[in-house]
Amino acid sequence: MNDEFSKRNSEQVRGEAVSRRLFLRATLAGGASLLAGRASTLFAATSASDKSTFSIGGDLSVNRLGFGAMRLTGEGIWGWPPDRENAIKVLRRAVDLGVNLIDTADAYGPETDELLIAQALYPYPKGLVIATKGGNTRPGPDQWVPNGRPEYLKQCVDKSLKRLKLGRIDLYQLHRVDPKVPMEDSLGALKEEQSAGKIRHIGLSEVSPQQIERARKIVPIVTVQNRYNITDRKWDNTLAYCEKERIGFMPWAPVGGTRGMSSAALERIAKDHRMSIYQLGLAWLLHRSPVMLPIPGTSSLAHLEENMSARKVQLSPEEWKTIDSLASQT
Repeated sequence: MNDEFSKRNSEQVRGEAVSRRLFLRATLAGGASLLAGRASTLFAATSASDKSTFSIGGDLSVNRLGFGAMRLTGEGIWGWPPDRENAIKVLRRAVDLGVNLIDTADAYGPETDELLIAQALYPYPKGLVIATKGGNTRPGPDQWVPNGRPEYLKQCVDKSLKRLKLGRIDLYQLHRVDPKVPMEDSLGALKEEQSAGKIRHIGLSEVSPQQIERARKIVPIVTVQNRYNITDRKWDNTLAYCEKERIGFMPWAPVGGTRGMSSAALERIAKDHRMSIYQLGLAWLLHRSPVMLPIPGTSSLAHLEENMSARKVQLSPEEWKTIDSLASQT
């Protein structure tokens, strides 16, 4: 999943408001025109020379810091967001700030997330990649049940195409490997949809290197979306595999999701640099690997601006070594 922020524990309300304001004030003072400018300005500011872009599947160039739309739903990732107009503003502002990779899924809402993206952004700006997922059903709020049956997945693709108003989905991800259905059957169905021109590229979610190897015998895999952040590195082995094979790694919960991120040492470093631990966490992900494609999500315009400013964090090699050491101990 793009499973993100948990409204960042109700958007991390009051406790960090001061530090956020301080950081944003310092950042915006030197680059207000960037953050206030349109997408073209930021695309110019982020180039392949500073490793800020990645080519998905070899032909989809995206800025590495994307946006996860899962939180633009109701409580429990269920139904419409309480403030639909604000959600539309968040999506449009994300694109204004240079985001050209938006991650969603048919299970978010369910369905409402994809509908909202189309409502906010269609007709889509040139170069915008919308990645969606199928293969997870929703019996109720905060409930997720995999369904990898071929006939179901084919229906999912067709319905996502209609909701998103697309002729072809640039990146379609198997939301979860269904333990009751052979992977070959699930991916075989997606391969058929790809051959039919409905899908451009295929990705996976929550998988091991062994599962990726198995999947690649069926169809090319261009991205993997696993839970990963500076304090949760369970999938280091999958990240290493993706680096070796030049597969995009899209960490969900890049700033901790419902569990948040807790590290006194990292909090101190973030405070010393006048930023939040969340900005440090996103900057660390971008530093961690050239195949890393973080997709932080939020329903707050202020936090969206904060997240995107993480691209501009500049630390010395010695400081990154210290942070890497601390991260490995969490």
